[in-house]
Amino acid sequence: MARFFKYHTRAEIEAENPRLGIDLRFSDDVSPLFRPVSVGPLRAGNSLCIQPMEGCDGTLDGFPDELTIRRYRRFGAGGAKLIWGEATAVLPEARANPRQLLINEQTAPHLEQMLRDCFQAHRATFGTDSDLVVGLQLTHSGRYSYQKPLIACHDPILDPRIVVDKATGRTIDDRYPLLDDDYLQRLVAHYVAAARLAHRVGFQFIDIKQCHRYLLSELLAARNRPGRYGGSLENRTRLAREIIMAIRTEVPGLLIATRMNVYDCIPYQKGSRENVGEPCPWSAPLRTAWGTSESDPLLPDLTEVKWWIGEMVKLGVALVNVSMGNPYAVMHVIRPFEYPPPDGYESPEHPLIGVDRHFRLAADLQQAFPQLPIVGSGYSYLQEYLFEAGAANIRDGRVTFVGVGRASLSQPDFALQLMEHGKLDRKRTCRTFSYCTAMMRAKHNELGQFASGCPPFDKEVYQSIWEQAKRK
Repeated sequence: MARFFKYHTRAEIEAENPRLGIDLRFSDDVSPLFRPVSVGPLRAGNSLCIQPMEGCDGTLDGFPDELTIRRYRRFGAGGAKLIWGEATAVLPEARANPRQLLINEQTAPHLEQMLRDCFQAHRATFGTDSDLVVGLQLTHSGRYSYQKPLIACHDPILDPRIVVDKATGRTIDDRYPLLDDDYLQRLVAHYVAAARLAHRVGFQFIDIKQCHRYLLSELLAARNRPGRYGGSLENRTRLAREIIMAIRTEVPGLLIATRMNVYDCIPYQKGSRENVGEPCPWSAPLRTAWGTSESDPLLPDLTEVKWWIGEMVKLGVALVNVSMGNPYAVMHVIRPFEYPPPDGYESPEHPLIGVDRHFRLAADLQQAFPQLPIVGSGYSYLQEYLFEAGAANIRDGRVTFVGVGRASLSQPDFALQLMEHGKLDRKRTCRTFSYCTAMMRAKHNELGQFASGCPPFDKEVYQSIWEQAKRK
């Protein structure tokens, strides 16, 4: 398959704007990245954010393990002033893999030590941690819970892709039960308990995760669900609203954020032409996708998204992280890539179009909510030019924070590199090889999950794990 990223200069990327019909902007001056940002009562010392990247390296009981702690030490020493802690399940049954972090009374002291090490590493490098902001993402994995799928609504496109019996290959069908309203209502107390523990151990904010088709994200699209949590827009946002309100009441002083899909798109599958992705068959109106045109799922529709963000701001949500897509079903939308993971498809569009989509939708929302700090995503594909793009987006008021996900695994000290040299260490810049995703997908070891990291640029730790993971 022909590759897309053949650029040797930034000018070559900029020349793609008219050809691809996109609007990627760049700045030689990266100083906007180092503007301090107020987030509620907190102050982040720069506009750089490490996204919630799971390492899948906790223990089977949900405790952070050695590689987890190592990762947060590296993040702390790296210089980004907003560190968005990874998805941490509020219940054992809500974990997406057997090594995902879990928050409860038993794991809390270990999460506290992980957080303490992160702050200590930051102080050791920069002398102070007074302008470092670290939060924790709280999640329920819903249909992607690893023990068994826990679905909020039936989706005629996604359901046949979810295997519920490996022996027979049986997938979700119309008879598969939905989580009932009582179960969903009880989750409010579990989120409050998790938020209380997160606050107690020192996290400065919690993220009510509403992205990537996990449970709260699925509810946003649940137009076909009966009862209090489906159908109308008010009902589809009800559970997240109840969680936010309860945390505001029960855990005063804890900042609330959300990482939210603003565009689901439609699931893709490998096509007949060189495994290039193509949309799964669908019929209009498409009723189970959020932020997506019902008549054309290749088009975003931010009408409901803007309404819900406005409501969340009224409820006290102080920070929004913009994402989109589904890592299991529409991976080119969530992470524009050069090389697909082993279970993926070749990109059906030039990845720069996907980068531009991230930037455009974040800019649209930032313009609609100019006082709300918004974290933008989708930067990694730009490789060594990503921070020049981020600086231009901040300069032009298109976003507040530049969020870096997988690129932080290869070069967690990207902020320090920019401060000291004005550019990245090119030899450690993420090339979107998708090794990290491939390792997340690999399950054939005694723990049922391989740790995920960057084998090309963190060889000392992850090369041997990658060698094991790619054997079948």
